[in-house]
Amino acid sequence: MTGAAAKGGEAGIMRYRRVLLKISGEALMGDQGYGLHPPTVKRIAQEVKSVHDLGVEICMVIGGGNIFRGLQGSAQGMERTTADYMGMLATVMNALAMQASLEQIGIFTRVISAIPMDQVCEPYIRRRAVRHLEKKRVVIFAAGTGNPYFTTDTAATLRASEMACEAIFKGTKVDGVYDRDPGKHPDARRYDTVSYDEVLQKHLGVMDASAIALARDNNLPIIVFSLDEPGGFRGILSGRGTYTRVQG
Repeated sequence: MTGAAAKGGEAGIMRYRRVLLKISGEALMGDQGYGLHPPTVKRIAQEVKSVHDLGVEICMVIGGGNIFRGLQGSAQGMERTTADYMGMLATVMNALAMQASLEQIGIFTRVISAIPMDQVCEPYIRRRAVRHLEKKRVVIFAAGTGNPYFTTDTAATLRASEMACEAIFKGTKVDGVYDRDPGKHPDARRYDTVSYDEVLQKHLGVMDASAIALARDNNLPIIVFSLDEPGGFRGILSGRGTYTRVQG
């Protein structure tokens, strides 16, 4: 089975009016082992623009693992709360880099942080964020939920729910959800669709458990696709592409 959607015309393109794109910080590294790779950031920005040009309202959450990952700091003896706050600051750096890249190609963008830092970005106010989306600005939510012990996956699901998004698009290195790691198991099977409960029961690793539970409670579908496939984000919104849909 494949996750390819049926080809459609303009009706297929406008299937979603407002979506949230969740990507990991590692997606911004390119082939480097650390930090930001500007050509990769620019390529992802072009992917976002291609969907924005369809009239879709887009918000984003970007992880911080390319700079600092709170869990790793905690595992090495750092106090967990401090490590998580450092991870949140890493997400702000990534959000600012993406904002700069998007605005270079003509997309008005706002970075909104759950931790107030007024000199570099806006504080999170839900109604203001919604208004930015209505004005066709791309909104990048940074600093997670503003609380330690919560991942950016949970932040993405929370913000998508608050913004009344119709789906979460999670860009990964593979083209969907597999029953096993496809990099280690050539016979791994990709799911066309999979339920929230199955993801939790089988530990499929789409998002952390709290994020999946929150998506389930709000009936918010998660579309898992390959961010490395050129045009993949737009392709799904245009009725094409390969992906897995996580739903009830």
